[in-house]
Amino acid sequence: MASWLHVADDSDFSLRNLPYGVFSTADSGPRIGVAIGEYALDLRVLAQEHVFDDLDFSVATLEEATLNAYAELGRSVHGKVRRKLQQLLEESTQLGDVLRDNQERRTKCLVPLDSVSMHLPVVVGDYTDFFIGIHHANNCADFLKPGSDITGLIPGFWDTPTAYHGRSSSVIVSGTPVRRPKGQYREYGKAVSTLCQKLDFEVEFAAIIGQGNQMGDAIDVDRAEDHIFGFVMLNDWSARDFQKNEPSAPFSCKNFATSISPWIVPFEALEPFRIPPTEAGKEVNSAYEIPIRATLESNSERYQVAECNTKFVVFSFAQMIAHHTRGGCPLRPGDILATGTMSGPTRQELGCFLEHSQPYEMVASGSNGGKIIRTFLEDGDVVEFTAHIQPKDGVGNVGFGLLSGQVLPGN
Repeated sequence: MASWLHVADDSDFSLRNLPYGVFSTADSGPRIGVAIGEYALDLRVLAQEHVFDDLDFSVATLEEATLNAYAELGRSVHGKVRRKLQQLLEESTQLGDVLRDNQERRTKCLVPLDSVSMHLPVVVGDYTDFFIGIHHANNCADFLKPGSDITGLIPGFWDTPTAYHGRSSSVIVSGTPVRRPKGQYREYGKAVSTLCQKLDFEVEFAAIIGQGNQMGDAIDVDRAEDHIFGFVMLNDWSARDFQKNEPSAPFSCKNFATSISPWIVPFEALEPFRIPPTEAGKEVNSAYEIPIRATLESNSERYQVAECNTKFVVFSFAQMIAHHTRGGCPLRPGDILATGTMSGPTRQELGCFLEHSQPYEMVASGSNGGKIIRTFLEDGDVVEFTAHIQPKDGVGNVGFGLLSGQVLPGN
């Protein structure tokens, strides 16, 4: 699927993707766009110039500064808009006069990505972090309860998706620095209040809710995917020393920062990458095979930390949504449901430092081959996640852009 607009072969933002985001420029405030190649396509301008008037939906939702109202319109509307955008941008377009051959509109609509600032794409009302990665669950057992197995740590792990409710007010967009938090842990039997000494990252995958449900109503698992707007990468920053002091439910160990990638990849773009969940006996292709690479930058050198994958899950997003709403809990547009850490079975696939039993030695990707050793994150470290997925036909990569955050010293 080629576009008349130049899109590099290794671009995250092919015509097959068209992820949604909210961006601003030096001379204009936040507005909704989609990423295509090296540009953000300004949907506010296209809406104001009546490009979508033939699609029969509330076009004013594309003129807002967040995606919540548009996300709530549902996948039928999103599909129509997506097809219209692909028609406008495809190489063989029959609508050339709308954008390709309209130089004035192209100048207004196509904004170079290197000139934009990205914002949280949605107002996050609620954030729920699940615990459905089998390898992460097994690896964490000894940390929280030494000597236990997974069933001893979490009763019913195989029965229902386990989760905790995160803090939505500390969800931040990629590029926002993270200040080392202060909290409390126990040492030699006494409570100690201090800056976190064991700061960690977690490689996660998350769904953004589009249409919600009324309080008291449950969402059936067979219809749950209709409530998903799209997907992002997520870094659940974690204070491990504080976490060990609050094993019954994460609180201060998690509530200081959660980073998400700036572009929401639409549901349709990930259809080619479906696979069954890890648990034996589940045949439905309801999970996703998406490689996520974690790297660390320190003193201008870059080090590979992990090669994770979203496929190591025992429950699907549909099951997470159904279980979340089973008792009548209302979900709302913009809510985030995350998977928990997406670790794999080998050392190179561990999605956080916690899971390494020994200090982790990393080799720089540059020519000097320098090495560093990390037990946990240090001030100044920059943690980055990327995900590049290539369809089997080799045409049109799908990616999420860069998820990045730098650790700042605590107060």
